[in-house]
Amino acid sequence: MPLVPPRVTPRRLLVGLAAVLALAGVLLWWLRPFGEPALTGRLTFSTGVRTGVYHRYGQLLEQALAQDMPGVKVRLEPSEGSQQNLQRVASGEADFTIATADAVAKYRADGKPGAEQLRGCARLYDDYVQLVVPAGSPVQSARDLRGKRVAVGQEGSGVRLVSDRLLRAAKLDPAHDITPVAIGIDTMPAELQAGRIDAFFWSGGLPTNAVRELSERFDIRLVQLGDLVEQLQASGSPARYYRAAVMPQDAYARARNTSSVATLAVPNLLVTKEGTDARLTEQFTRTVILSRDRIGHEVHAAQLVDLRTAIYTDPLDLHEGARRYYRSVKP
Repeated sequence: MPLVPPRVTPRRLLVGLAAVLALAGVLLWWLRPFGEPALTGRLTFSTGVRTGVYHRYGQLLEQALAQDMPGVKVRLEPSEGSQQNLQRVASGEADFTIATADAVAKYRADGKPGAEQLRGCARLYDDYVQLVVPAGSPVQSARDLRGKRVAVGQEGSGVRLVSDRLLRAAKLDPAHDITPVAIGIDTMPAELQAGRIDAFFWSGGLPTNAVRELSERFDIRLVQLGDLVEQLQASGSPARYYRAAVMPQDAYARARNTSSVATLAVPNLLVTKEGTDARLTEQFTRTVILSRDRIGHEVHAAQLVDLRTAIYTDPLDLHEGARRYYRSVKP
């Protein structure tokens, strides 16, 4: 006996249509985040000196962003470091950057143009302050640098900021008690090896490739700075972002240190400004957090990026886009 399809009544038609609309509503709700138009455009990320951790981190982050935001063209812009990075973002020359918390605090305390517009996206990894000397140097503390030729970082760098503070804490005038040499990590190692400087300060993630490579071709030693932490922390607001830290002996396995080295560390912040597009900032922050392990295979400091602490961007308020990301992953 042939099957006869049920007669479609107006009531059945309305019930079926309601079911279809309900299902469509559920699907649209579920797919809503994916239905937004893809991000497009350009952004500039201000990094650091080409041989430093900031710039290598930026190169690897650029690769991750290309996968997550294929419609956005990312341009990396090398810089002299934190202070120049902040100026670029505040002025609109760059959209995102990395800067140390003490440099951010000083930029704001000095009332620099655009300081009130700066916002945080994430707390990243800590920079460790490193004082590097030839292995046979008599220098055992920053106090022993009097009369020495010391590379203190370029004018716009976070290294210059912290080296000047350390020298003052050691009761040395950075302009007169040493011969300051204003160069960056791109040239410091070669100058030390050639004997044209006696020591250099560096502030970066562990290990910094330029220091590691120097240790593999030239005998160096890292000098403890732990005896200055208390004086630094007592010296004022920006200095409160320094904490006592220890560089493990194997941070630079070829350096001539026989034990771990007491020093100080300062957190790095991912920075943008208030007017940066919220969707762009949300995705940028997401990529930073989710690419931690991939980037960390090469830039070991990036392994310390932690979702639980990333939200703490003091002294900066969180950007709204970053806040949206953290809310979306809150357990």
